[in-house]
Amino acid sequence: MIRDAAGRFGFTPSLVVGLLAAVLVALVSVTSGAYPLAFTDILSVITGREASDPVASMVLLEVRMPRFLLGFLVGAVLAVSGALLQGLFRNPLADPGLIGVSAGASLAAIAVIVLGNTWLGGWLAMTGEWALPIAAFLGGSGTVLLAWRIANRSGQTSVATLLLAGIAINAVAGAATGLLAFYANDEELRSLTFWTMGSLGHAGWDDLLVGAPFMLLALLAAPLLARPLDAFLLGESVVGHLGYRTDTVKKVAILVVGLGVGAAVAVSGLIGFVGLVVPHLVRQLLGASHRVVLPLSALVGGTLLVAADSLARVVVAPAELPIGLMMALIGGPFFLALLLRTKVI
Repeated sequence: MIRDAAGRFGFTPSLVVGLLAAVLVALVSVTSGAYPLAFTDILSVITGREASDPVASMVLLEVRMPRFLLGFLVGAVLAVSGALLQGLFRNPLADPGLIGVSAGASLAAIAVIVLGNTWLGGWLAMTGEWALPIAAFLGGSGTVLLAWRIANRSGQTSVATLLLAGIAINAVAGAATGLLAFYANDEELRSLTFWTMGSLGHAGWDDLLVGAPFMLLALLAAPLLARPLDAFLLGESVVGHLGYRTDTVKKVAILVVGLGVGAAVAVSGLIGFVGLVVPHLVRQLLGASHRVVLPLSALVGGTLLVAADSLARVVVAPAELPIGLMMALIGGPFFLALLLRTKVI
């Protein structure tokens, strides 16, 4: 049975359809681009045989595979982070940027771009090509800790204060980013503009090694919060009555989001819309249970971002559009159509 009594899709059929879509999108992602790859060459490389085109093996292993894996992980962790925050705040409009983690990561990375030749020269010399992702990760994590510290009173974390702290941090980080943009020269301004629009254009195994452990840890920890977040939907007081430590649930959720989103922004720049739209879409189709929303959000988020990246590479080939721009172009109209059809606003 595809739909239940409430007209929602079942978990297992949705999972099967999602996995099939992910495989199809993966094939399109690794075969399409400025240098198209034949499916037979991909099979040859995967099975350890020599490809008919020697360049195909290099393109697949050194460019397409790390880009696909990184894109899928970034999309998955952004979508799961959005689902966690929407459950925690009991607000379907919450997304990873709400608590300032994206703004903090962005500010740190832009500071490295603009001030790299000044007093941050020592940082660049010490970290080399990893300077930008490490700075973004530290900026995002530091922002989460700051917001958490502001919202914590006598060992209790206020969700409302956390939200307001995130808004204030976003405003300050936005102003600081504007100042850095004003100070930047033309070349730096171009770099920071493309970084703030998000891109997987420079994705490689090094980026995957930097970000994947943190993003995987966040994805593995998120399902542990499914039952407490289901209790949050019934009201914060219910969480304690069901035996969960309310403040511990909040802290773990915020830390998981900070860890995952900080790592994602560090390796891909700012990519919006995934954390807002994907959990909302999954909830519309499958119901509000986080035991369903979290794994399906990861699958849909990863697939959606890889699909958007594939489109970004081919629509203006041999150049490519920033993936954040592509996500907005695809997701905005789709989300508006969904809202109009379901009449949720």
